[in-house]
Amino acid sequence: MEDLKNKIAVITGGAEGIGRAIAQRAAKEGMKLVLADINAASLAGTVAELKRQGAEVVGVPTDVSNFEDVKALADAAFTRFHRVHLLVNNAGVALCKPAWELTSEDWNWVLGVNLHGVIHGLQAFVPRMLSDGEEGHIINTASAAGLLATPGFAAYSVSKHGVVVLSEVLHHDLALRDSRLKVSVLCPAWVKTRIAESERNREEAERSDLRKFDQVSAKIASAVLQATATGIAPDRVADAVFEAIASECFYILTHPDTKAGVKVRMEDILQGRNPTLLSFDAGKAD
Repeated sequence: MEDLKNKIAVITGGAEGIGRAIAQRAAKEGMKLVLADINAASLAGTVAELKRQGAEVVGVPTDVSNFEDVKALADAAFTRFHRVHLLVNNAGVALCKPAWELTSEDWNWVLGVNLHGVIHGLQAFVPRMLSDGEEGHIINTASAAGLLATPGFAAYSVSKHGVVVLSEVLHHDLALRDSRLKVSVLCPAWVKTRIAESERNREEAERSDLRKFDQVSAKIASAVLQATATGIAPDRVADAVFEAIASECFYILTHPDTKAGVKVRMEDILQGRNPTLLSFDAGKAD
């Protein structure tokens, strides 16, 4: 899509971070917005701010892990605007724990938001977008962790690898049908967001007890907090997203070093090597 003025965008996880930055950029492009987020207060604040800037926007509190919530989001979007041209399945959470310490509740939470949230978005929106026959674009937010293996983040990495391959298959399924819908998978590395504080949205009894972290887990958690604090601004990710929409680019890699890490992983596989541990700060082999 090149002319975005008056087109309709739906963005999950739209209240803050990358989702909010995408919403702001979409508003600058003249798009009409439907924003979804589990945090109703933050969502209301973002919607109010965008309205003050002149955007036509509606907010729908949504738990993307619940299909009925996402279906209600789609109903609200199509009822209000009758069309959806840009679907951004962006809501995500992260959790730092060794693989063997992850509980069933941990797995359900992370996979529910990160992977099933995307699945629910496709189920609720794509059939209607296809039936309209108009051009459109789907952005699924994965992560550099969807292309690599990050120690301490088993559930997160599994969910994001799932988003990458789901997006690849979706691309093929649509292309084989000569669909006017295009697909991109967003794989950012470190961005200044609150992703490392995701457990703020969990019930207190389910949150990780940082006091019980072993030395390795504590070191990883500290490195992640530092990496996100010094990461790129969400605005830069939003710019990359809209460049990909204009050029119909599938893989959106916001950090050049991600490709170096992907190459190392590919060579590990092709040469039968054990997995190489990559640096948190560069995607380079330690």
